[in-house]
Amino acid sequence: MAFDYPIVSWFDKNTVKHLRFLFSFFLLPVFLFALSQTNEINWVNTVLAFLILHILVFPSSNGYNSYQDRDEGSIGGLKYPPKVTSNLYYATLLMDILALLAGFLISVYFSLMVLVFILMSRAYSYRLIRLKKYPIIGFLTVFVFQGAFVYLMSSVAISRVNWAELFSENSIICMIISSLFIGSIYPLTQIYQHQADKNDGVISISYKLGYTGTFVFSGLLFAVAVLLMFLYFSIKQQTFALIIFLLMMLPVIYRLSVWFAKVRKDSKHANFENTMNMNMLTSATMNLYFLLLIFNRYGNWF
Repeated sequence: MAFDYPIVSWFDKNTVKHLRFLFSFFLLPVFLFALSQTNEINWVNTVLAFLILHILVFPSSNGYNSYQDRDEGSIGGLKYPPKVTSNLYYATLLMDILALLAGFLISVYFSLMVLVFILMSRAYSYRLIRLKKYPIIGFLTVFVFQGAFVYLMSSVAISRVNWAELFSENSIICMIISSLFIGSIYPLTQIYQHQADKNDGVISISYKLGYTGTFVFSGLLFAVAVLLMFLYFSIKQQTFALIIFLLMMLPVIYRLSVWFAKVRKDSKHANFENTMNMNMLTSATMNLYFLLLIFNRYGNWF
């Protein structure tokens, strides 16, 4: 049995690959967005929450999804995924337990929210529930829980719990913006997996929309997110922050437009390499932008 071996053996080379720690980088913008908009920051809790979410919770979710899918073709962050073993299951279970226990160091509320996220990520992948096999339900699960819920969870950890402030008009707008950004990226991450997903009984939102529809849908969600950002920064009288965002996103918009044009001519361009390159550019740009907002709190540059 697996428990006869030292715990460290669960984290073998293949298991670590399936945890896809680098993939957490794609979810970092939501955490940084919450950090940039929080008035009172508890830096000890902030660092701890970052480690819990990006070193334990998100990688564990990736690993559990791999354990359930057992993909042989390319998946997010892995072009050639290695064979899945029971070590991966035990590793993700241990990481979830550690995340829940560590969450109590921040607050009971945060730990309970971590539990909700873990349960929803399991329901998303677990074969007997498998929310991901339904195009709308699967999309909404990611839209809500990787966007608005992660923003709320991060805010609860970063500052003291003030429910009136956490659910204020500004905070709700930020949560919606977070979900819209996640929602605009998510279908594009599925665009190269249409046939593989279908073979596994999964009908993704990208498959239902088609190649062109996926780009149009993602573009619309991104446009709505930008409009809400304009509203939000107008309320805060920080319009210049939106101008900086638009300028920084120009390379992303250009790269996405070029990719879209190529896919319309030949669907072979909807491949793993282009998807990962697009994700990396988008995430890097947004991470840099929200870091600038965080530094601006102390430098008052704009």
